Amino acid sequence: MASNNDPKQGSGFFASFASTISSLGTAMSKSVNGLIGYEGLQVINPDGGTEDAEDEARKGRWKQEDRDSYWRMMQNYIGSDVTSMVTLPVLIFEPMTMLQKMAELMEYTYLLELADECEDPHMRLVYAASWFISVYPAIQRTWKPFNPILGETYELVNHGGITFIAEQVSHHPPMSAAHAENEHFVYDITSKLKTKFLGNSVDIYPVGRTRLTLKKSGVVLDLVPPLSKANNIIFGRTWVDSPGDMILTNLTTGEKVVLYFQPCGWFGAGRYEVDGYVYDAEEEPKFLMTGKCNEFMSYQPCDSEGEPTPGSELKEVWRAAELPKNDRFQYTHFAHKLNSFDTAPKPLLLSDSRLRPDRMALEQYDLSKAGAEKSRLEERQRAEKRTREAKKDEFKPKWFELTDEKASTPWGELEVYRYNGRYEQYRAGVESSDNSSKEFDPWQYHDDSPTAQT
Repeated sequence: MASNNDPKQGSGFFASFASTISSLGTAMSKSVNGLIGYEGLQVINPDGGTEDAEDEARKGRWKQEDRDSYWRMMQNYIGSDVTSMVTLPVLIFEPMTMLQKMAELMEYTYLLELADECEDPHMRLVYAASWFISVYPAIQRTWKPFNPILGETYELVNHGGITFIAEQVSHHPPMSAAHAENEHFVYDITSKLKTKFLGNSVDIYPVGRTRLTLKKSGVVLDLVPPLSKANNIIFGRTWVDSPGDMILTNLTTGEKVVLYFQPCGWFGAGRYEVDGYVYDAEEEPKFLMTGKCNEFMSYQPCDSEGEPTPGSELKEVWRAAELPKNDRFQYTHFAHKLNSFDTAPKPLLLSDSRLRPDRMALEQYDLSKAGAEKSRLEERQRAEKRTREAKKDEFKPKWFELTDEKASTPWGELEVYRYNGRYEQYRAGVESSDNSSKEFDPWQYHDDSPTAQT
């Protein structure tokens, strides 16, 4: 049997998404009895029956004393946004940052090539909506990505002709911005995670503004995803649900896609199931879409009542790639590529997530070094903040700029960052060089580290 410190049991606190996700239904649950002080906590097992619910609750992710201590501390935060309030143990992390997780959406960009080349405006939305759904296998992963250091970046090349750049543009509140482009599309996102800690679960609100432009038609698409809910984060087997509506709107023509993500029900019923329609500008359905967000999506022409058109067939538009077997962090093959220097430009920005020493140590499963490096980076970030405040400086991102625009989302307003175009200029002016043996350096100042001050 695996020990409580073995991450292969599956653990995580809140993983999201770049990414991005609105309303939770009833799930099969059982109260934990016989655990003094924990009565009434819910253990949800979406994979089957209730017979192992209490055993799962007793296992937890850490040793008994660690779990008890953590629970006593976390009780103070029930009902709060814990996005950046709590220091978490490295044991529950995956060797990837939130910036890299934002890049996981880039895996199936062939769907955007099909969308860009498609002449049918409604079929175009089928492809685009399927692309946004294709990231959900990554969202279901229960490990927590590292929070990026202010000024940290992530670059992705050598995949579908894409140039992808992401940057951490704010620390309080944590905000990231990303820009991706190839010959078929332009993708821009400003993301700010907002959470609500509920005891043994946490709601994750994707406060973000997403824009996808297809170059051939010039249409601009806007995405509003549902929220996510991470269950059993302290007691039991951690799992993620993303119930509610995903709405993709063509801002140019008024057409839209509305897809409903079923909440997980009794014995896992309905989990991952997605159904909905592509509508024209008059809100008449044109295509029905159905599938499982972790496996596949299909489509079929329909009549004005939403019924399949006689003689038409349900056709598959996307299927998730086969997963590696027995992967320690439940990674996809593409997730491993995101950590690889094979997808990195040369030279790599020294602020890139691949170079983080805590991430690299965790990838080698050196938990002691990963924890020490994580603490060192966080302390250096606090020291840099003190220096910035003493100098009366304001942090300014390199590759994005804050606009006057305020985006309205279902979970509040969002300050919007815009890609400034300087990354392409920078790349055009640098010569290729080796990416190895480079030290992680996202810092605005270089004399504010705890080591330098002693």
